[in-house]
Amino acid sequence: MTTATYKNLPIDWAVVIFMTAIHIGALFAFLPSNFNWTAVALALFLHWVTGGLGITLGWHRLVTHRSFQTPKWLEYVLVFCGTLSMQGGPIWWVGLHRHHHLYSDQDNDHHDSNKGFWWSHMGWMLRDVPAEKEVGKFTKDIENDPIYQFFDNYFLWLQVGLAIALYLIGSWPFVVWGIFVRLVAVYHCTWLVNSATHKFGYRTYESSDKSTNCWWVALLAYGEGWHNNHHAFQYSARHGLKWWEIDMTWMMIRVLQMLGLATKIKLAETK
Repeated sequence: MTTATYKNLPIDWAVVIFMTAIHIGALFAFLPSNFNWTAVALALFLHWVTGGLGITLGWHRLVTHRSFQTPKWLEYVLVFCGTLSMQGGPIWWVGLHRHHHLYSDQDNDHHDSNKGFWWSHMGWMLRDVPAEKEVGKFTKDIENDPIYQFFDNYFLWLQVGLAIALYLIGSWPFVVWGIFVRLVAVYHCTWLVNSATHKFGYRTYESSDKSTNCWWVALLAYGEGWHNNHHAFQYSARHGLKWWEIDMTWMMIRVLQMLGLATKIKLAETK
């Protein structure tokens, strides 16, 4: 897909409308009636559950790269947490991410950073994604799993169920902060890994793409900002390879290891 071609991809209006609605919904957090510290704490907690445990630990390091193993029940719990992040279904997400690593910053990389910060950050998902046609080729290990299929098919309704539960517990402040604000925050923290860590920061290792290590993205995205390290050693469960490269997800994996719930952990072989 050349630079000229991607600008002609059809707009996905369903995604455009959804993303617009989520961002507008988050603005209601500024109303005094929707603010309380319990709701803010709820949003931070759910940010960690869905973005940290779900996306970073579960969907990314465990499932996409198989950098460690857990009991199947725990894998399903983590995949469920990731499903509540509303970043599509797990099969779709894992397939596209594996595709990205194979073609990183090449023309057929769906968020190729050579096409600009906006495109790699979120512009790509507002249009048709040609790489979706190849998801099946990259997900042979999970595509026939009925639990994954359920999460892939019903991730929207699971979010609706969560919103109803939050409303019953804490009324509109819990919905505004626990759904809208939290989703916007998780989205942009995840997207910064696609955009900022291909533009800002430093490179420790040679790689065929523009991946960088960006400390502030690492802090926002539970260690995912050490992106150059990750692209150099995709299989590694640990992304922060220097003692000062704080990697919260690696800390979570170490806790699981101490509890006997993380095994066969793969680590980068650095000099």
